Amino acid sequence: MTTNTPVRNPRTGEYDYVLRSTDVSTLPDIAAELRRNQPHWEALGLDGRLRVLRAWCAEFQKAHKDILAALVADTGRLLESEREMQRLPTSIDRLDVMAREVFKERSLNLRSQKSVEVHGSLSPFPLVGVISPWNFPLSSSLLDTIPALVAGCAAIVKPSEITPRFVEPLLQTLRKVPEMNAVLRYVNGGKEIGEALIAKVDAISFTGSVPTGQKVAEAASRAFIPAFLELGGKDPAIVTASADIDKAAASVLAGSVANAGQVCVSIERIYVQRPVYEDFVERLVEKASRLKPAYPHLSDGTLGPIILERQAHAINKHIQDALDKGARIRCGGMVEQQGGGWWAVPTVVTEVDHSMELMTEETFGPLMPVMPYDTAEEAVALANDSIYGLSGAVFAGSTSEAMSIARRVQVGAVSINSTGLGTAAIGEGDFHEKNAFKRSGMAGSRLGYDSITRFMRKKAYLVQA
Repeated sequence: MTTNTPVRNPRTGEYDYVLRSTDVSTLPDIAAELRRNQPHWEALGLDGRLRVLRAWCAEFQKAHKDILAALVADTGRLLESEREMQRLPTSIDRLDVMAREVFKERSLNLRSQKSVEVHGSLSPFPLVGVISPWNFPLSSSLLDTIPALVAGCAAIVKPSEITPRFVEPLLQTLRKVPEMNAVLRYVNGGKEIGEALIAKVDAISFTGSVPTGQKVAEAASRAFIPAFLELGGKDPAIVTASADIDKAAASVLAGSVANAGQVCVSIERIYVQRPVYEDFVERLVEKASRLKPAYPHLSDGTLGPIILERQAHAINKHIQDALDKGARIRCGGMVEQQGGGWWAVPTVVTEVDHSMELMTEETFGPLMPVMPYDTAEEAVALANDSIYGLSGAVFAGSTSEAMSIARRVQVGAVSINSTGLGTAAIGEGDFHEKNAFKRSGMAGSRLGYDSITRFMRKKAYLVQA
């Protein structure tokens, strides 16, 4: 049964778009059609698949204006939406380089009592499902999808029902490239579509919250398929007394307020060595106070609205909990409603500890709680006192000092003297690989060579010589 769901505009608060969901009963037919088309897609070979992907990319770029307008309406922001539009062509270029290494034929002669030639190949999962989040609607829907297509899989994508407007103009570009349209479909709807999708595919990739990710993993287990999960984060930044404090403050700010903090790899906890603590806080407050919301016009400031209304309330809950337990706001404050949208400003909070929600639970907003520490051992212990382990940052006067700390922090990627090194590769298929630690996710890396090979099974041919 098809349902119509009103969609909220995050800048105005108005429900000015209607999402027509995919009829769940049609999913088996969609999956069956994609499975029929996948062998031809695989048989095209790497060069053939890249040719089709580039043809689609050309159509995508022709539709730049329409897709960008939909993204802006979905999210209420401009700069991050423009960056999303840039990621498809970049990701194809980088995946081209990596895929040629992945698909190299390898063989090995083993000689013991018998001579055996060992040959290997990679076999793609016929059909991959992708469930993507609302914070980066376009690029998150393609981040795992494009590597799966490069690998030779067909794919079904269920984007978030919170930010779905980009789908229709994107589908128009797909229809102009029949070979692409034959192996990539988008389906719309809420959790009922996601639940049904898992039962129809051979592998599922999910990006979102830990609680929902756990449900996806359980459903994938029942379906006996692999689940690739990229979940929440509570990324720590550690600043030592030897660091360039001004540069550290600027970088931490950038890593905390990008997309108004609505990023899983946003810096959400800051630990500063006591001798430079007050200096760091003063510089962070001074820099943070300059940033303004992009309201009432897109060009009026740098921070877009809080996209999801209930997330605005969650951010305020974290702030109030901290205040009730003795924290002090140094700049910023509560998320406020203006013109129907919810707007946050960079908020620096001190006199915090790990009894407070804003130090232990994912906030997903531009909050910067800053806590002093004395020794490197204490900083590492604080950073590791979390159920999350996505990424983090260390600032120090030398790379060796930073690395001695970074090696002990239990996260999948650590930026040294920066907060942007891990996030710069998102959606671009960069060459480094990383895993999410703890409850921040599981399974293979979505970056590097593994971004392709995790959608393939290894197959061995053992030949008696």
